[in-house]
Amino acid sequence: MRIALTSGLTRKQVADDLGVGMSTLNKWITVHRDMDLMSKEDLSLAQENDRLWRENRVLKEERDIFKKATQFFASQKP
Repeated sequence: MRIALTSGLTRKQVADDLGVGMSTLNKWITVHRDMDLMSKEDLSLAQENDRLWRENRVLKEERDIFKKATQFFASQKP
């Protein structure tokens, strides 16, 4: 599970590499975290990585909205 949590790869990439489904990988990660087999530093990095992935997704969505708005208003010019 350290691969999924510390490699920088997406969980989808790790799941594909291991030949397992996303839900299986997520269950393994949950169990692994619950068993406290990870060092506090690894857990902290994994949590920060998850936070950054979520933030990145939101920023990409916002960027896409601004692009669409820009295209809309550019098409409205006389």
